Amino acid sequence: MASPGPVFAGFIAGVALQLQQSVLWPQQVYAAMALLACALAGLYLRFGGLRLPSWGRGVSGFALAALLGVGLTGWRAGAFLTAALNPALEGRDIEVTGQVLAMPQPGEDGVRFRLAVESARLNGGAVTLPPQILLGWYSGFAGREPPAPAQDADPFELALALQRQPQVLRAGERWQMTVRLKAPHGNSNPYGFDYELWLWEQGIQATGYVRAGQRDVPPAKLSSSWQQPVERVRQAVREAIFERIENRQIAGVIAALVVGDQAAIERADWDVFRATGVAHLMSISGLHITMFAWAASLLIGGLWRRSARLTPRLCLALPAAGAGALGGLLLATLYALFSGWGVPAQRTIWMLATMILLRQAGRQWPWQQAWLLAMAVVVTLDPWALMQAGFWLSFVAVGVLFATDSGAVRAHGERAAAVFYDKSGLWRRRGAKWLQGAAGAMREQWVVTLALTPLSLLLFNQVSVVGLVANAVAIPVVTLVITPLALMGVLWAPVWTLAAWAVGTLAIFLQWLASWPLASISVAAAPLWCAVAGVAGGSLLATRLPLCFRLLGVPLLLPVLLWQPARMAPGQFELLAADIGQGNAVLVRTASHTLLYDAGPRFSRESDAGHRVLVPLLRALGERVDMLMISHRDIDHIGGAQAVLAMQPGAVLTSSIEDAHPLQALRKASRCVAGQRWIWDGVVFEVLHPEAADYGRVNKPNAMSCVLRISTGVAGAGRTALLVGDIEAPQELRLVSRVPVSLKADFLLVPHHGSKTSSSAAFLDAVKPQWAVVQSGYRNRFGHPVDSVVARYDERGIQLVKSPQCGAAVWQSLHPDKISCQREEGKRYWHHVPER
Repeated sequence: MASPGPVFAGFIAGVALQLQQSVLWPQQVYAAMALLACALAGLYLRFGGLRLPSWGRGVSGFALAALLGVGLTGWRAGAFLTAALNPALEGRDIEVTGQVLAMPQPGEDGVRFRLAVESARLNGGAVTLPPQILLGWYSGFAGREPPAPAQDADPFELALALQRQPQVLRAGERWQMTVRLKAPHGNSNPYGFDYELWLWEQGIQATGYVRAGQRDVPPAKLSSSWQQPVERVRQAVREAIFERIENRQIAGVIAALVVGDQAAIERADWDVFRATGVAHLMSISGLHITMFAWAASLLIGGLWRRSARLTPRLCLALPAAGAGALGGLLLATLYALFSGWGVPAQRTIWMLATMILLRQAGRQWPWQQAWLLAMAVVVTLDPWALMQAGFWLSFVAVGVLFATDSGAVRAHGERAAAVFYDKSGLWRRRGAKWLQGAAGAMREQWVVTLALTPLSLLLFNQVSVVGLVANAVAIPVVTLVITPLALMGVLWAPVWTLAAWAVGTLAIFLQWLASWPLASISVAAAPLWCAVAGVAGGSLLATRLPLCFRLLGVPLLLPVLLWQPARMAPGQFELLAADIGQGNAVLVRTASHTLLYDAGPRFSRESDAGHRVLVPLLRALGERVDMLMISHRDIDHIGGAQAVLAMQPGAVLTSSIEDAHPLQALRKASRCVAGQRWIWDGVVFEVLHPEAADYGRVNKPNAMSCVLRISTGVAGAGRTALLVGDIEAPQELRLVSRVPVSLKADFLLVPHHGSKTSSSAAFLDAVKPQWAVVQSGYRNRFGHPVDSVVARYDERGIQLVKSPQCGAAVWQSLHPDKISCQREEGKRYWHHVPER
């Protein structure tokens, strides 16, 4: 009989292989692969398996399991795609009837919620939509606030203005509303968050917004029910928390710990939690679920033993240890459901269930097999978990504790309680003595920190230096004080006051740690082999081997710590037009200098392109920005500037913004003025617009856009790029008449995102670019780039690259005939491919 270890490993490897596919094969192919694997496995067990040597059985089991993993995962993916949104329905006004599935997420600009579609109609005829859609109901039509009604407006107009505002939604309610939908589409950037994968894992195949303008049929609630009882209770508890606790920041943390509402935590708090390495504690994570299961198992096991005095048959039928473990698992599952049944909580439940059931069955497998079995169970239920950072942090941590023999879980399951570790923290019962338990927990925390630091650097390009100290305090406080108090508050609300005091005290400590110099460090994204070597090095340092052998782990840590990506050769430059939606953000890199042209849009008070895209991108690339040039004051160009400047304290700010602009308080900006010129590493930078006299006139913000020319040589020679912001036809004609020679370029950032007010024929004839990149949002409400402008580029043979189709676009002066698109190079089958 083949060892189960290779079988589990083979299945995981097969799933991982299937996840690398850019395009799915026909569903029948995957079904055939799965059936073939099962048939061959049956023949193997019936006839030839026992005759093979042990290594042959292992290889055969690995190969057959891998084939099964590819087949099952591919078949599931194909089945899911059969319910995708019909592209012909994108952007259409569709009347939808459905039920609110989960607890809605309120925000400053409206509310977002999931809707289970029951029926849909377009122009009076029935249409088919995906089973689940994600909707936003914004304040006013399309996110714009309605104008204040006049004092003499009639009551109907006042009621209509109020109708535009989002109403209170509750899970289980049935609504009829008009919506506009689009396919799941997210930004595609190097090392960026894969929003489309997240939607795929959540089972969502369309996103959109509620039409609630004056000319739209008002949304109507049809009925209310308790068909989603858990979600309704979660929503009621969340509302009670915010009513009880005045400090919204603290209330948000408690709501995250009780009902799993991570969106309730403000961005500034998340920054502190990440800097101190305790972010995993501030949401329902595997650590919380495991601690809850452990406490519940102790309680149930103790009660079960006491019941033996009254009914001895209970303990004879099921020992107290088994009853405690199974009861703890059941209550932990209920807790995970109440917290929203998030993916991390699901992973924890499946892993705990696997380990407990394995123990109850009397199996005493080596730790490697038990570890692989738990991983295989999670991957079977959620194959796409392999693409999530939390999956690898969780299982690598457990594997390291096994491998270093830290005592977390013995090879033959001798310990009474299993351990689950989520991300970067660990706390468990270890022995009867508290001091011994504290020492053991600290050692295990040290082991995991050493091993996971390289992996964290690979996944996040950032690691907390103060994380060991912060977790030593935060783990017991959060798991043993704050979380129990927060849960008890569900039964008696005054207890939340105590929980709020504990959260506030802990926050002061964490803010103090985060203020330390070098509280966290960032490094450039390293290749996978660097992380593997780093984890091995950290694990080796944490073993109980003699010091001379443990020190061999130090060289293995160096690649991930010292990795630096290749730069451009002197005299050359590279442009990276980030995919930030409707806005501009272009990274310009030379051999040793970096300039960021514009910082993308602001989406809301808590979200902007700086935090979402640019800061993670700059961190992953290991960039130190020398200059941030904001072309003008419009929010789709300046929205992410504050986040970028906070991350880049040495960056010089250059812009055309007025002296009274709020950004000036953060960092004083120097004006961009035509004639400014500097050279970095043999690359010439020159400002062509605006002129000094323009600052004394009253101009539209677009007319004041900084126009930057970048060239590898003087005018007429070398390779040139032209970044023009939102200039419009009048400014284009001024440039054509004033500096026609300087306009000739190989690369053009399309003016004003392809608006009809820009890209005049005379301007394009003067620039004559080979490539033109337009940064715009997918299905944006302005219709950029407009068809007439696109036709203008096509008529001149200019290759127009659109960010929704390309994602982040990279152009290099050394290879001017090529533009690489992130959406093409990083494509997976769950990624949306917009029509060109």
